[in-house]
Amino acid sequence: MFMEADADVTLDQFRDALQPPFPCLEELLFDVPGSSAVLDAPVLLIQVTRLKCGGFIVALRLNHTMSDAAGLVQFMKAVGEMARGANTPSILPVWERELLDARDPPRITCTHREYDQVEDTKGTLMALDDMDHRSFFFGAAQMAALRGRVPPHQRASSTFEILTACLWRCRTIALQPDPEEEVRMLCIVNARTKFDPPLPAGYYGNAFAFPVAVTRADRLCQNQLGYALELVKKAKADVTEEYMRSLADLMVIRRRPHFTVVRSFLVSDTTKAGFGDVDFGWGKAVYGGPAKGGVGAIPGVASFYIPFRNRQGEDGIVVPVCLPAPAMRRFMQELDALLKEPAPTAATTDKKSTFVLSSL
Repeated sequence: MFMEADADVTLDQFRDALQPPFPCLEELLFDVPGSSAVLDAPVLLIQVTRLKCGGFIVALRLNHTMSDAAGLVQFMKAVGEMARGANTPSILPVWERELLDARDPPRITCTHREYDQVEDTKGTLMALDDMDHRSFFFGAAQMAALRGRVPPHQRASSTFEILTACLWRCRTIALQPDPEEEVRMLCIVNARTKFDPPLPAGYYGNAFAFPVAVTRADRLCQNQLGYALELVKKAKADVTEEYMRSLADLMVIRRRPHFTVVRSFLVSDTTKAGFGDVDFGWGKAVYGGPAKGGVGAIPGVASFYIPFRNRQGEDGIVVPVCLPAPAMRRFMQELDALLKEPAPTAATTDKKSTFVLSSL
C-alpha cells in the first residue's frame, strides 16, 4: 500500500531528531486501519513525504513473515536502481523457501535456550507508558574507552561484541533483577553465509537466528566487562549450518515458539545492512535505519545498532534504548562511569567491581 504526503518543514528543522525516537512518526507513516495484521494486510506499507526544502522521507513498514532486514534492503535497492533507469534489478529476487525447510523427520540437534519457556514471576515486562526512550551515540572516543576496559587479549574483539557486552551489563544492573535469576542476551545473526553452499545472493526471506548468552544476574553484574564479552562472542559463534537446520526442526516440533523475552536483551546490528546506501536518484540518505528501537509489541527488550553521523560530522553508532524511567537513570550512570572513569589496569581486570556491587 502506497501513500504520499507533504510536510511544511525542512530537513534541517529535524536537526538531531533524525534518530530514534523520530518525532511525528505517526504522521510520517500513517497507520492505515487493518494494515498491521499478518494476514489479509499489505505486505508493505510505504509513505513518501515531500519536505519544503525539496527533500523527502521514505517510511516503510514490513510484514516480517516475508523478509528480514537484508531482504528488505535488497528490495529497496532494487526500487532505487529502477527509479534511476534500470530495467531490472542488479540482483534478482530468489524465493526458494524450501532451502530452509525442516528435515524429515525433524530433529533438534543443538541447544536453543533462546526459546526457553521462562515465567515472568516478578512482572519484568513493562507497559510502554512507563518507559523512557533515549538514544546513545558511540563514536571513536566512546568505543576506545570501552575497549580499554577489557583485558588485553580481548581488545581485538569487534565493535559489536564490545558494545553488546557493555549494554547488556549496564542494562542488567539498571533493571536490578534478583542475583540468582538468569538473564539473557540474544543477538540477530544473518545466516546466509553459514550454509554450504551459501544461500543465493537474491534470497530475501528470513534467514537469521537468535543465538543466546545465558548467565546469572550476579555473575554478569559483579564481574568485569570481559566476562560478558566472552559470553557474547561464544553466542555469535554458535550459529552454524547444523544450528540453523536444528532451529528449523525446532520450529516444526514446538510449533513456532516465540523467543524468550523475560529478562532478555535483544540486539540487532544494522550498521552493515545498507539502509543508508539506498539511492532513489537523489543520492544517499541522511539517515537510513529503524524509526523505533526498544518499543513495539515487547517494550524495552530490543535495541538496534544504527550507523549515524552526528552534528559534528563524526561517524559512529546510535543505539536507541527503552527502559522504565528509574532504570534509565541507573543505566545512564553505569554507562557514564564506563566511558569516563579511568579504565582498570591489567592487574585489576579480574577483580570484582565494587562500583557495580554498590549499584545492586
